[in-house]
Amino acid sequence: MMNESLKIFLDKKAHQYERPDFIADDPISVPHRFVLKQDIEIAGFFAAVLAWGNRKSIINSCNRLLSWMQGAPHDFIMHFEEKDLQPFLTFKHRTFNATDLFHFFDFLKFHYKTNKQPSLETAFSNHLQPADPTIENALTGFYNAFFDEQIFEDFPKRTRKHIATPFKKSACKRLNMFLRWMVRSSVKGVDFGLWKQIKPSQLVCPLDLHVARVAKHFGLLQRPNNDWIAAVELTNHLKELDANDPVKYDFALFGLGVVEKF
Repeated sequence: MMNESLKIFLDKKAHQYERPDFIADDPISVPHRFVLKQDIEIAGFFAAVLAWGNRKSIINSCNRLLSWMQGAPHDFIMHFEEKDLQPFLTFKHRTFNATDLFHFFDFLKFHYKTNKQPSLETAFSNHLQPADPTIENALTGFYNAFFDEQIFEDFPKRTRKHIATPFKKSACKRLNMFLRWMVRSSVKGVDFGLWKQIKPSQLVCPLDLHVARVAKHFGLLQRPNNDWIAAVELTNHLKELDANDPVKYDFALFGLGVVEKF
């Protein structure tokens, strides 16, 4: 396919899969249960961080976590005390356990309560310049803040593996997915469009094995390793199809790879 015919085809597939029907069996269904902006952010953040493995298992783990927060994640983060953490001691999703979870709680409490931030967006956008072509600096800054030793002196070193960062060459698939949810327009009823300081054009396409396979089939990706450089390479090719909203094609590539087994 030439670029124009490829654009027509992928636009059609993006439209086909970016619809509310997509939500039911996807981790994005978790934040869609909430109305309050901060609840959506926190539920979405955990849904994205835990999004590896079977999708049913991911959603079940999120359900358990949020039920222990009494279905009010922001209120829980703002007010939890040590005694409130007892139920979470048994929490585990693959290699993510209570030790990791408690640091996540500490970071979120510091951000929302101590720093008095009204949105999780600033944890990313404060490290980003409007002229930045991608969210690389936002992701790097977020990682450094999440594990700031001057604030969290005894944070568990093992928890570093649960927050990806470009400077460790990770494709940052789950964080890129979370940022897509928060930043892209809500017009189609899938993503939320809650965050305005990050532009859709700065987003990087979430890259997994399915997306990479389909992208290589269409000549949108040449790099053999699914790392940060590959994610940016793919996104740059997608910008040739839509410079303002390249990550809309995540729906097309994911749908072709997972649903249609392309």
